[in-house]
Amino acid sequence: MSDSNERDAKLVQYMNEAYGKERELESALQAHIEMTTKTPYKKRLKQHLKETKAHAKALERRIKKLGGGGHAVQTIVAKATAAAKGPLHALRGSGEQEKMLKNAKTEYFNEHEEISTYLALETFATKVGDKETAKLARDIRREEERMAKFLEGQIKQLSNAVALEEVPSAQRRPAKAGSSRKRPAAKKATKKAAPKRVAAKPKAAKKGVAKRKSPARSKAKKAVAGK
Repeated sequence: MSDSNERDAKLVQYMNEAYGKERELESALQAHIEMTTKTPYKKRLKQHLKETKAHAKALERRIKKLGGGGHAVQTIVAKATAAAKGPLHALRGSGEQEKMLKNAKTEYFNEHEEISTYLALETFATKVGDKETAKLARDIRREEERMAKFLEGQIKQLSNAVALEEVPSAQRRPAKAGSSRKRPAAKKATKKAAPKRVAAKPKAAKKGVAKRKSPARSKAKKAVAGK
């Protein structure tokens, strides 16, 4: 690397890593496109393959501008790695839907690896004052994020398709829209019988205690006796 410095050397290192991953994914995407029978999914993979090739070319131009090189070796290694994985991907799953599901999961993983790579590159480039590299990393990252979002939806759809394709209907519990689980019936509270009230017995008069006579009654009796 001619006229290199620590800053540019580290930028080139990070971009070389991203470049190698883009080249690897080119071959992987081509293999997945051939295996995909779902039209919208296949169309989006073809579109992303074009984006992936454009990413690699943009990185290559920027690396050369900073004095880097050695892409021929990286391209050979990346494509050899992808070519070795291709036959293994073709053997995935027992059915068509499951093969596409496993491919989508791999692609989803790869997209997030790329997102983290470009996020690191963008942050580093911003910190060291390389606005051009930061912008390149940010633009590519956004395209990878859009692809990851698309793949997230495909994983959900393909998972449902696998359930329909490989699980007998008798073993599936259909999910009804807006249905809610029935709450367990609350146990009826058993009312305890109220204890019967026992009438209080009148208190017995104490023995030896004479009843007091009212003064009015005593006077009336004496008046009758005196007549």
